[in-house]
Amino acid sequence: MFANVGWAEMLMLVVIGLVVLGPERLPGAIRWTGNALRQARDYVSGATTSLREDFGPEFEDLRQPLSELNKLRGMTPRAAITKHLLDGDDSIFTGKYDTSAPPPTPPPPAPDGEPAPERPTKFDPDAT
Repeated sequence: MFANVGWAEMLMLVVIGLVVLGPERLPGAIRWTGNALRQARDYVSGATTSLREDFGPEFEDLRQPLSELNKLRGMTPRAAITKHLLDGDDSIFTGKYDTSAPPPTPPPPAPDGEPAPERPTKFDPDAT
């Protein structure tokens, strides 16, 4: 719950509490806050256990979409596009193409009098 609160922030909260509440009431306020957080944590873990018992194996089926959603929340826009639209091929972003494939064969030469077949223009990723 307080994973992002460091020692400096905790010290600042104690100093503010000391100024606002005074030295007489601060220990009681800290004790009350600790008990309230402990009760809330116990309530949440009890509710989770109760849901697991009530739903049984269906509870994991409910959790799977949530875990997939959390995976998507952690993705950068580039990673999401690469995964879902480009099937994991990020060569469009990196400019590194598959060089293990053999190079394309050139078109056969045109007989005399006929125009040469059109060749596709080369793509230059640095020019775009």
